[in-house]
Amino acid sequence: MAETPEEILKQSFAILNLPQPASDWLVSVWQVIQVFDDFADGDAVSRADLDNAILNALVRMPANPFYQAHSSWLLPAIMQAVLKWQASDLAERSNRADERSFVWRAGYYDVVCLVAALVHGPSSDLALRALSMYGETFEDYQKEFPNA
Repeated sequence: MAETPEEILKQSFAILNLPQPASDWLVSVWQVIQVFDDFADGDAVSRADLDNAILNALVRMPANPFYQAHSSWLLPAIMQAVLKWQASDLAERSNRADERSFVWRAGYYDVVCLVAALVHGPSSDLALRALSMYGETFEDYQKEFPNA
């Protein structure tokens, strides 16, 4: 049976040697992003996924001890990721998808990179590993927008 995206993320966070609360917070953020993105795209969202996103957004994420200890760093990083996603989405919906919008949609991995730096200190090696977790290729992205 294929691994779920959450399982792959958890394995990647273990490779980055992130503590469990940091990993849990990042997985919760990812799950919320997926539900919001599916909703924005008009894709079906199961009731279980919606209920989980509600709990993540309103309870688990703000109550997470890693988030509470580092919220002054994480909140602006999440805001930046949201703005990048919105810019990417706008470019895609207005037939302006290109190399830049491809990069913007990966803002979540900027947050992963920051979490690794908060845990281990700044490191270009860790930054490369964290940012390399983004699995979509530009070629795959281009296939979504044949007019781009």
